Amino acid sequence: MISVEHLSVEFSARPILNDISFLVGDHDKLALVGKNGAGKTTLLRLLAGEFMPTSGNISRPQDLTIGYLPQQMLLTDGNTLREEVMKSFSLEQEDEARFVAEMDRTLIGLGFLRTDFDRQCSEFSGGWRMRVELAKILLRRPQLLLLDEPTNHLDIESIQWLEAFLKNSSAALILVSHDKAFIDNVTSRTIEITLGRIYDYNVNYSHFVELRRERHEQQVRAYENQQKMIRETEDFIERFRYKATKAVQVQSRIKQLAKLERLEVDTEDTSRLHLRFPPAPRSGDFPVIADGVSKSFGEHLVFEDVSFTIRRGEKVAFVGKNGEGKTTLVRCIMQQLDYEGTLKIGHNVKIGYFAQNQASLLDGELTVFQTIDYVAKGDIRTRIRDILGAFMFGGEASDKKVKVLSGGERSRLAMIRLLLEEVNLLILDEPTNHLDMQSKDVLKEALRDFDGTLICVSHDRDFLDGLVSKVYEFGGGRVVEHLGGIYDFLRHKNISNLQELEKKTPAEDTNRDKQPSSSKLDFEQQKQQQRERRKRERQIAQTETEIQQLEDEQRQIEQQLSLPENQTNTALFDRYEHVKHAIEQKMYEWELLSEE
Repeated sequence: MISVEHLSVEFSARPILNDISFLVGDHDKLALVGKNGAGKTTLLRLLAGEFMPTSGNISRPQDLTIGYLPQQMLLTDGNTLREEVMKSFSLEQEDEARFVAEMDRTLIGLGFLRTDFDRQCSEFSGGWRMRVELAKILLRRPQLLLLDEPTNHLDIESIQWLEAFLKNSSAALILVSHDKAFIDNVTSRTIEITLGRIYDYNVNYSHFVELRRERHEQQVRAYENQQKMIRETEDFIERFRYKATKAVQVQSRIKQLAKLERLEVDTEDTSRLHLRFPPAPRSGDFPVIADGVSKSFGEHLVFEDVSFTIRRGEKVAFVGKNGEGKTTLVRCIMQQLDYEGTLKIGHNVKIGYFAQNQASLLDGELTVFQTIDYVAKGDIRTRIRDILGAFMFGGEASDKKVKVLSGGERSRLAMIRLLLEEVNLLILDEPTNHLDMQSKDVLKEALRDFDGTLICVSHDRDFLDGLVSKVYEFGGGRVVEHLGGIYDFLRHKNISNLQELEKKTPAEDTNRDKQPSSSKLDFEQQKQQQRERRKRERQIAQTETEIQQLEDEQRQIEQQLSLPENQTNTALFDRYEHVKHAIEQKMYEWELLSEE
């Protein structure tokens, strides 16, 4: 299908890919792995034809159809969800009905509701718009799928649907993902990119990890042997450089070193890095007790009558579809949002909280190393650079100032900082979104050993597996407790859904005559939905106006704070922090209303 021959890519004279070659067969399911910045996305873009390599060649059939999902997209507005998906296809009249049925199945599989089909694409958040693009690609049925982190904005149920779709698809697949369970279940071949080279393994990711460890050990031995030979040769040259009787041998050794191809160890070995949290101060027996907790934004009910107790030392997961209230409940626990009911935080509970916006609280003028050195205590200070390397801040990256880091890099740094603080209740909201697989392994091992209490919001099944012993499922305004790990929960969900389906059918048959006609019911439902939609649109417009007013005030305060006479004006600083918090609150409300 595709032949890559002696491909090289350089950016600003820096080599990214160096003389790589491989073949992709008609039905290959291939995972592309490597550290962040190794060149995975670059290779996908080359295969998609977005730009040309510095040298080398990519051969593909002229009629090959390719579906490429990048990590970030620029989508145009002005269409409903249904129109946006349909416009990608030129259909004959007799084909349209068949396509519509397939479109419905795909959109619902990716987490959309039927009531979403007539919503404007502009109403959807970035994560949901990514799903729109993914649906368009899957429905085109290309011969080759190039997917760059497709699970980043999917909940667990949608990931499982996509997993099944890709496994059953006849298309070839090249996949970049940090979701170990997903790539293990979907792919059967692994290509690793490291230091510009590739290593091709005809096995899935888990088996590849074992083979890579063996390869790494061999490389280390070969590197050490070569370094020993170089030292001995240089000693010989230095010792006999000025002896006439050894001149020929000295020149021979100098030429030998000049021609020598120097070996490199291609991967930092973090397999032996064990990161431990500081001992957790002892808290009360029940760090969190929720009793009849409810939360609404205006007339939009997020959840109601939530009651549960989390015991000291428990590790639990919050799971469910996007927009069902997981982060909202976390923010209620953190006392960042008002709510109805009772939320009790236990005696001597010290909370460590990680969310994506935590990154904005870091001091931009400090370096990466200084940020961690500031909170590290005791023996851990001698291992700061090892820890930074395990989270992709090795070498010169540790000396970068925080203000020049990307959003993902800041999130990783905020996570490391949290790991070194003395807390006994960790609340982590999607902690793995910006971590590669090795970093996730280091974090997971540290969390397993953590002797405090953990609440983790995550869609990463592999990360949660073996970490949590209880799952709280969010959906339909309710929060349901499930004992056991994440895979126990998923098995229970499949069984319980089938049971509910079997129980429901006879009741529907018995009461069919008592029900209103479907057309009348549909009409009433549509009228109600239209009323709800108009209400949400008014609320969104009002929220946008309030956000604009707050941002205008924020800019005015920033201008005042830039004046020398206001550098010590604490009241002005307090007002600035208040406005900043209000903007975050309103943005969160806007996001929930848009999803609704």
